[in-house]
Amino acid sequence: MFTGIIEDMGVVTNLKHDLNNLHISIKSQLAPELKVDQSVAHNGVCLTVVDINNDEYTVTAIQETLDKSNLGTLKVSDKVNLERAMKLGDRLDGHIVQGHVDQTATCTNIEEANGSWVFTFSYDSKLNNITIEKGSITVNGTSLTVVNSKKDTFSVAIIPYTYNHTNFCDFKKGTVVNLEFDVLGKYVAKLIDLNLLTK
Repeated sequence: MFTGIIEDMGVVTNLKHDLNNLHISIKSQLAPELKVDQSVAHNGVCLTVVDINNDEYTVTAIQETLDKSNLGTLKVSDKVNLERAMKLGDRLDGHIVQGHVDQTATCTNIEEANGSWVFTFSYDSKLNNITIEKGSITVNGTSLTVVNSKKDTFSVAIIPYTYNHTNFCDFKKGTVVNLEFDVLGKYVAKLIDLNLLTK
């Protein structure tokens, strides 16, 4: 379980393909505090630490993860948003994030707004994921509030701190990001769908 509050931006140092798996090595100030078998969210994707070497560690993404996220597009030197699993008893500063990416989206517009930025994303609405105005959304692991919610697009407002401490600073039009929709909204959508099927 995560909160969507990014702790560090790691840097990809090595990518190794092994059959359908991708081993991703990352340099991060968090590495010395990690343990093998610990869960860490990478651009919002929960992955297990399999090796640690000083200030670098390695995780493995399987094919299903690569198919549903942007991790398969990573290149050496790319920045990755990192968050360790939350501790029981900590404040929940973001929202409840599972680390299970639902789908990807594409950045379609970036607008400077006199000290902040508004990023707009489009996604495939056929997968039945929804946003709601002022609801929560996780973009590359970052907990954010939805503005301008539509059927297949939404925007988020980014303050300077978030811009400088996440990989939002590298986004351009066309950047592919990971989305995890609000878990409560997903349950409501499923219940509505099941209710329609039984009528």
